Amino acid sequence: MFDAGTIYIRVEPRDVNFVNRIMEGHEYLGVVTTVDKARGILAVRATTDTAAAARAILGRLPVLVEFLEKPE
Repeated sequence: MFDAGTIYIRVEPRDVNFVNRIMEGHEYLGVVTTVDKARGILAVRATTDTAAAARAILGRLPVLVEFLEKPE
């Protein structure tokens, strides 16, 4: 099911836990769910009200974050 507040990203598999910890530190502005661990594909489940702020945080991380339209 596609939700407008869900943000799909790809990171290096070694960075999955880092992304999760950062989102935890931002009071769960978005909850991280692993879609494909081997490929580093994550769903960050935010609300439609908080999705823009979650995207901004993800876009400023010191690791490569590729935003996806939908999971592949």
